[in-house]
Amino acid sequence: MATVSESILCDELPTKRNLSMGRVLVAGGTGYIGGRLVPELIARDYRVRVMVRAESPEHHERWPDAEIVEADALDPDSVLKALDGVDTAYYLIHSMLIGLHRFEGVDIEAARNFRKAAEQKGVRRIIYLGGLGDTQTNLSPHLSSRAQVAREFRKGTVPTTILRAAIIIGSGSASYEMINHLVRRIPLFLVPRWAKTKCQPIGVRDVIKSLVGVLEIPETANRMFDIGGGDILTYAEILQTHAGILGRRRIFLPSPIWSIRFYSYITSLLTPVPAAITWCLMESVTHDVVCQENEILELLPFRRISCKEALVLALSREDQDAVHTRWSDSYPPDYELAIKLSEINGAPTYTSSYSLVTDKTAEALFRSITHIGGKNGWFHSTILWRIRGGMDRLLRGVGTTRGRRSATSLRVNDVVDFWRVEKIHYHRQLLLRAEMKVPGYAWLEFRVDPIIGDKNRLSVTAYYETKGLWGHTYWFIFLPFHHFIFNDLIRQIERRSE
Repeated sequence: MATVSESILCDELPTKRNLSMGRVLVAGGTGYIGGRLVPELIARDYRVRVMVRAESPEHHERWPDAEIVEADALDPDSVLKALDGVDTAYYLIHSMLIGLHRFEGVDIEAARNFRKAAEQKGVRRIIYLGGLGDTQTNLSPHLSSRAQVAREFRKGTVPTTILRAAIIIGSGSASYEMINHLVRRIPLFLVPRWAKTKCQPIGVRDVIKSLVGVLEIPETANRMFDIGGGDILTYAEILQTHAGILGRRRIFLPSPIWSIRFYSYITSLLTPVPAAITWCLMESVTHDVVCQENEILELLPFRRISCKEALVLALSREDQDAVHTRWSDSYPPDYELAIKLSEINGAPTYTSSYSLVTDKTAEALFRSITHIGGKNGWFHSTILWRIRGGMDRLLRGVGTTRGRRSATSLRVNDVVDFWRVEKIHYHRQLLLRAEMKVPGYAWLEFRVDPIIGDKNRLSVTAYYETKGLWGHTYWFIFLPFHHFIFNDLIRQIERRSE
């Protein structure tokens, strides 16, 4: 059996592995759900192919037993290549992250390309994870887009299994992090009328079990199933439940303000989840999202956990620093296609470097480097980084509140506040790429280089490639701060590397 680092959930399933099945493709494997589904399929000995928009060595390190194929759902030729020789394909792609209303047309185009390619390649089944919502009502753009994608797949000749879920609660999910940070930070909630609509949240582990379970039940083909957790609550009750778990006394009062735009923007400022996501998710709260049928319970009779259990499990995963995937793995949506430092023609426009010599070991120094950001902060100069992140968040950027997946470990493509890990060579180099709003491209590189004897050189280098006149101006505005911030940063890294 394949070896994977994540704990395996699907051993509890009542279904049996179908090892006669051909290759299984996961489109959206680098996302929150896909990143948890892939190891489950590998652990059950399926031949797995993961579709990514840009191949990276990190994918092979993370899933050494999976095949990686590079394809973009908006490029029909690349999708044909990805689906070559595939028996069953999971479709876990959603474009909501690109911003308000823009995702609708993109979603349909991507699904249509995928459906047509699957028909051409003789794929036997597609499994799609969509959203709950009464299709007879006027759904939000987010839920409407999910429903349209489902209809697009059902137009085709490839049998499609459609699972519809409401909000997904698990460590690292956007919904959970919104709930957790709001309850921790707000003592008084002004509750609008739409916060009393009904929702049937589902734990992420139950979503994964359902996705694997329907793969192993042939009669689920060409059928649609609603999947939900063990209870039905209002959004206000979900917040109250989490407050009870945390032991926080919170007051809930009726609100005279009903604007979802207002609440989504405030939520984006108070939580790690940016406005592009909070708006899309919160637009859906005016609709009841409850399972309209429960046929899946007969086919997959495992116990669904309650909302309270899902919240407790998410908290425990955070406490154990064992969050395997996070919503930020796919935000911003074009991070996979971003220009890499190695792809710039010649040297970057500007470079600023600071270093010191120390007798600390490379292992100790690098361990200290990999703890920066997130809850650990940026050591002594954290306030300056937070101010820069606050400015970015006000401009609807990612800001520093995005945090980290893990407080103690990093892998390629992990988020560190408004940076993303572009390259990592343990005990030697960490290269971060900026994702805040800047008039150009920026990187921050930490290095540990051996010199004479047992000494090492610890250095931090800022690289900046400009975009026009404002790009040059931006660099010189912030240049005076570099001396203080970066010299202080490397001193703190060295001091904490005991």
